[in-house]
Amino acid sequence: MATNFQVISKQGKARVGQLTTPHGTIETPVFMPVGTQATVKGLTPLQLEEINVSIILANTYHLYLRPGADIVAELGGLHNFMNWHKPILTDSGGYQVFSLGEMRKVNNEGVIFRSHLDGSSHHFTPELAIQIQEQLGADIIMTFDECAIPDERQTAEQALERTHLWAERCLHVKKRADQALFGIIQGGIFPDLRRASAEFITSLEFPGYAIGGLSVGESKTDMLKTLDMMDEILPNEKPRYLMGVGTPLDLIEGVKRGMDMFDCVLPTRLARHQSAQTLHGRLNLMNAKYTQDPQPIDPQCQCYTCLHFSRAYLHHLIVAKEILAGTLISIHNLFTLVELMKRIRQEISKGTFDKFAQHIMPMMLEDS
Repeated sequence: MATNFQVISKQGKARVGQLTTPHGTIETPVFMPVGTQATVKGLTPLQLEEINVSIILANTYHLYLRPGADIVAELGGLHNFMNWHKPILTDSGGYQVFSLGEMRKVNNEGVIFRSHLDGSSHHFTPELAIQIQEQLGADIIMTFDECAIPDERQTAEQALERTHLWAERCLHVKKRADQALFGIIQGGIFPDLRRASAEFITSLEFPGYAIGGLSVGESKTDMLKTLDMMDEILPNEKPRYLMGVGTPLDLIEGVKRGMDMFDCVLPTRLARHQSAQTLHGRLNLMNAKYTQDPQPIDPQCQCYTCLHFSRAYLHHLIVAKEILAGTLISIHNLFTLVELMKRIRQEISKGTFDKFAQHIMPMMLEDS
């Protein structure tokens, strides 16, 4: 068995669980930093361990184009290649093919696209997506899906049909028993399509399920309505992965609706753009008001950055264009989300999650 999932405790729809993989056990709900190119930008594996990161993501599309799955496999798979020996999840590349690939031609067989790197032509199929992910060797891999514009009914229906067809083909060709293949649910913002997709994908008996095609431009209200539906349909004994979500507020909203796993590039992307993430909003450390500010980013935070450096120092690094700025802010941003998820697990276990959420959510502003 590639993975095993167990729900330990619940409060309402919110769950605490344990997801066991060949490279370790993950406590859920969990936030998973994104390591697109087999690296979480700006951070070493040791720094990630010190932040208590338990699982990271890597990107099939990007690693297929560079350096190539064959090279990663020859060098011992992703765990050895990037010297990260805790769990890894790889996405199938479906979202990137549709968002980054140029001159796309899509049919039931797959997607023909041109690389965003050099314009070379490639043909991605469900079979190739699984082959690449098996070469990369992650603990959890994903089916190849089509991510459509969420509020266009016709394209959502077409994408749904392909996503279902491709899910069956992914299951058929998967060979490695030490990898867990998660199915992806699509359907845009349309309740009937989302229900149909969830019912079909769960009928295929995947060991875990992902909700794709959200946090891609739809309204927050539509996203939450979709998640409200999912808890009714998805099996209780399987992990649930909400793809591409990473603000503190969205994490709590997702947990409230029964989600277990989350990922997003946001914490490190914000850091590279001088923005620190806190539970009370974001600080743009490029702002001149921080020039002489002796406080840490968050006086309550226990991360390495907040324990050792002031906002004034971080502002100085940014103005001086020192790359250390991005690293130190990334450490803080990821630590904030990892610690938030730890606190959420504790509150659910104590039966106080609802009270905690009601207290903290009104203070979670997006910007500061």
